[in-house]
Amino acid sequence: MRELWIYKPSHLPQKTLKALSLLCFGSRSFTHSFSAHFHLFPLHAFNMLAQVALGLLSVASSVLAHGFAVELTVSNPPATYTAYDPYQDPYKSPVPDRITRKIPGNGPVEDITSTDIQCNGGGTAPAALIGTAAAGSNIGFNWTAQWPSSHMGPVITYMAKAPSDITKWTPGTDKVWFKIDEAGLENGKWAGTDILLEQNGLWTVKIPENLQAGQYLIRHEIIALHAAGSYPGAQFYPACHQFEITGSGTALPDDADLVAFPGAYTPETPGVVYNPYSGQTTYPIPGPKVWNGSGSGSGNGGSGSSSTAAAPSSTAAASSTAAAPSSTVEATSVATEAPSSAPATATSEASSEAPASSTEVPVSSTQVPVSSTAAPVSSTAAPPVSSTVAPSTPSGGAAGAAQLYAQCGGANFNGPKGCVAPYTCKDWNPYYSQCIQA
Repeated sequence: MRELWIYKPSHLPQKTLKALSLLCFGSRSFTHSFSAHFHLFPLHAFNMLAQVALGLLSVASSVLAHGFAVELTVSNPPATYTAYDPYQDPYKSPVPDRITRKIPGNGPVEDITSTDIQCNGGGTAPAALIGTAAAGSNIGFNWTAQWPSSHMGPVITYMAKAPSDITKWTPGTDKVWFKIDEAGLENGKWAGTDILLEQNGLWTVKIPENLQAGQYLIRHEIIALHAAGSYPGAQFYPACHQFEITGSGTALPDDADLVAFPGAYTPETPGVVYNPYSGQTTYPIPGPKVWNGSGSGSGNGGSGSSSTAAAPSSTAAASSTAAAPSSTVEATSVATEAPSSAPATATSEASSEAPASSTEVPVSSTQVPVSSTAAPVSSTAAPPVSSTVAPSTPSGGAAGAAQLYAQCGGANFNGPKGCVAPYTCKDWNPYYSQCIQA
C-alpha cells in the first residue's frame, strides 16, 4: 500500500487525529507514529483527509464570527486569569476551576426578558474561584482576537456586590447591578468594533477608587447592533466574573443607581432597537447612568439566592482604553482554587486534550499601547496568545456554507450566501443577513 508522510503540529490533540482517522479510514489503524511530529497516512485517503480539513477550517472561521472575553488581566495586584472557555474547559481532565461563570458558547443572548441576559445562558451558576483586584485598579478584558467588524455596538460593564460568599450566591431578579463603564458611538467610531479592534481585542475598565471592599460580580458585555433594526435583533454577549475588591473605600451606590437583570433592558429601551446603517452620529447606550463612585447606599446584593453547587462611553471613555502591557506571557494561567470565599491566586495550568470533535484554532493577540487620558496599566502578565476550539460541523453542513449566526449576505458581502442545515439565512436589512435557527 502506498503511503504518504503528513506533518502533524505537536499541539494537535491525539483525539482530533483519531476523529480524522475514523472519518477517513473507519476502524482501521490510520497511522504509525515514528516521531512526535510525523505520521504515516495511506495515500488513498489523502483526498478525504483534505476535505475534512477544509470543513474544519470552515467551522473554525464561523466560530470566530462571535466571541467572549478569553482572559482577564488585573493591574493591582498584577495577575492574569484565564476565563471559562466553553469549547475547551468541559473536555479537560480535570475540568479547571475559573473565576468566570460558565457560558454555553460564543453565541449571543437575544431575549432580554430571560435570565440568560444576566450572565449569558447558564451563567448564573456560581464559579469556584475568586479573583483579586484593588479598588482603583484596572481590569483588562481580552476578547476573542477576531471579533467581527460587522458587530458594531457598545461595550458596557456592571458590578453587583454579593452579601456573603460569592461562590454560593446568585443575584436572582433583585436590583443589585450598577454600571461602572460604558462606551458607544464616539466620533464615528463604535466601541465594540472600531475601538476594540484598534486595541487588539483588549478593553480595560477601572474599578471605582472609593468602592467599598467586598466580593463582587463584574458583568462585562458587548451589544452587537448589526441586526437591531427591530426586536428581537440586537445581540447581547455578557459574561460574569467573580472578584474580591480590596481597599479602604466606603462608597456604595444608592438604590436609585441599581438595576436588575432581567429588567434593566426592555424592547422599548432606547438603544435596544437601533439602525446603525442610517447615518446617525449618536447612540443612546441602554441601561442606567454610570455610577459616579460616591454614595452611602446599602449595595447589599438584595435577597438573591444561595447555591451550594459552585460551578465555579461618552461618560467613561477615558477609563475604557487599552493598557500598555509590560510583557507578554503564554495564556495558560488560571486561578487556583481557594476555600470558600478566599480569593484565588494566579498560577499556570497545563493544557490537556480537546474532544475528538474539536480542533484547535490558534488566535494571535498582541497588545499595543493606546493613547488616552487614562494612565496606562503596568502589569507583569499581559494578554497574550489565546486559542479557540471549533466544534464539529453541524449535520448537513458544507464547507462553502455559513454556520449559525455567521453572515450570509448583505451589500458588498463576498462570503458564503447560504447556511448549513438546518439554519436559514435571514435578511435583517440591506446591509446584513445572518444564519439563524429556522
